[in-house]
Amino acid sequence: MADSIAATSLIGYRPICTGLTAREPSLRRKSSSNSCRFPVKELAAGGIVCARSSLPKLRTSRLVNLSIKALATEVTKEAYAYREDERIPRTWKYSTDSGVDRKPGLWPPENRADKPSLHNPLLRQERMGCGWLGVIFEWEGVIIEDNPDLEKEAWLALSQEEGKSPPREYMLKRVEGMKNEQAISEVLCWSRDPAEMRRLSARKEEIHQSLQGGIYRLQNGSKEFVKVLMHYKIPMALVSTRPRKILENAIGAIGIEGVFTAIVAAEDVHRGKPDPEMFIYASQLLNFIPERCIVFGNSNQTVEAAHDSRMKCVAVATKHPLYELSAANLVVRRLDELSVVDLKNLADIESPEFGSVEPEMELEEESEPSTSVGADIFW
Repeated sequence: MADSIAATSLIGYRPICTGLTAREPSLRRKSSSNSCRFPVKELAAGGIVCARSSLPKLRTSRLVNLSIKALATEVTKEAYAYREDERIPRTWKYSTDSGVDRKPGLWPPENRADKPSLHNPLLRQERMGCGWLGVIFEWEGVIIEDNPDLEKEAWLALSQEEGKSPPREYMLKRVEGMKNEQAISEVLCWSRDPAEMRRLSARKEEIHQSLQGGIYRLQNGSKEFVKVLMHYKIPMALVSTRPRKILENAIGAIGIEGVFTAIVAAEDVHRGKPDPEMFIYASQLLNFIPERCIVFGNSNQTVEAAHDSRMKCVAVATKHPLYELSAANLVVRRLDELSVVDLKNLADIESPEFGSVEPEMELEEESEPSTSVGADIFW
């Protein structure tokens, strides 16, 4: 009877280890292993006091230091929990917009204009129009005035000088927009030797420059439109099949140095129009995906090359009539007819032209019941 009462009394009370209860987290392990061992010396009111000799000697300063460190850790976690990167719920799987590609050097770059973290549609629209799209200009016929007769005269003069058969009219139309080496080897079929093609190409450019006389005139409305793009800080690239030295001299003569972020000349590409190589390389130099670039040209070869590279195209009717350039996304007579709002609408890649539209399921037509009873019975 006495033993059962003693056991019940031991179960009903919590051990007290030198005045500290065993529920303390810092002493739970040590008190269970070393401090609370029986036999019990004395029974206090509301608890059992263990032998003082079996307890480890704890220092008060150590306990205070541990509690301060734990409190500092919790405060640091709370401070970092409210950073900008953590305010978005993790279930959304959104990444904050830092304005810089997270993996530089990879192509294509990240589409920074349609960030889901930009919840304000006005902010997204503003950022898309002010530096979130790129513009690619052709040189002749868009920025400066173009005389297509000079190009034909240069080819005819080169053929007479080299003793070649003069190119016919359809050949001259086909070589428009091509590199000189490409036209010499693929269309005119004068030579396929790389050194000879470079020599003929350089001589043809010399003849063209002598016929032109080094006089360049800006196209009507081009200077005003370029100023608008510079005001909104929209990056611009210049594309041409002329040599770089000729382009730099012409830009200096007109007085528009420092306007273009990138210049793509004949030395930078292997093929000219209608191959989209020039425009794709220009978009890489601008660090934009092709869908965010708008090409300005004056021929159907430009329209074809721009659409092949998944870019929008604005045709300027300086060489062909308006109805012949209807394949372009926009057709204008002068560049100053456009506004930044037009460029925003063109750069909107949410259009079904660039989206992956799922094919529609065709409904099978229900076959009408056969009226020939004899044929059904026969089969």
